[in-house]
Amino acid sequence: MSYHDEQESLENLKHWWAKWGNATTWIVLAVLVVAAGFNGWNYWQRRQAAEAAVLYDQVQQAVNTNDKAKIARVASDMEDKFGGTAYAQMTALAAAKALYMAGDSAGAKTQLQWAIDHAKDDEYKQIAKLRLSLVLLDEKAYDAGLKVLADAPLDAFKGVVADRRGDLLAAQGKRDDARAAYKVALDTLPQNDTSARQLVQFKLDAIGG
Repeated sequence: MSYHDEQESLENLKHWWAKWGNATTWIVLAVLVVAAGFNGWNYWQRRQAAEAAVLYDQVQQAVNTNDKAKIARVASDMEDKFGGTAYAQMTALAAAKALYMAGDSAGAKTQLQWAIDHAKDDEYKQIAKLRLSLVLLDEKAYDAGLKVLADAPLDAFKGVVADRRGDLLAAQGKRDDARAAYKVALDTLPQNDTSARQLVQFKLDAIGG
């Protein structure tokens, strides 16, 4: 490159910088800020998950020792501090089962309702609804149980939800509605789920279906 060409290039660069320099600086700064924020978010997410995993281990230990007070306390801590993690929904279901087995149906319902309202995955929400409806069936709160199952279920759960609806309706003495629900269950339960289908057929036969 000749001296003249080099000078011309420098002049062009000066002219370009005078016109676009400030904008370019702000763009570069914005990119750096976004990158730093993204890295910080990832770090925070990893830290949250690691701390939640430790707390979930405490939940499992409390469940294994049937320590009802600790189960409730640790589950509450998990929901308050790490409610946005996958461990929270797992904790809610595990705590609900343990509390119910320990005779604390109110505590179990609280945990199941939390999962319904806050679980990250729709599958966990659906499982929580099924379990809550079972608790309500045991308590003879049939309308409340049907209300829990009122929303259209996920495709994979249509059969078991219809079966549970049939149980609630049969318990209310609504034989025709129960019969219809059991038929939906038979139509949607997997063909290879023999035991579940046989149980539904037994219930259907019992109410004259």
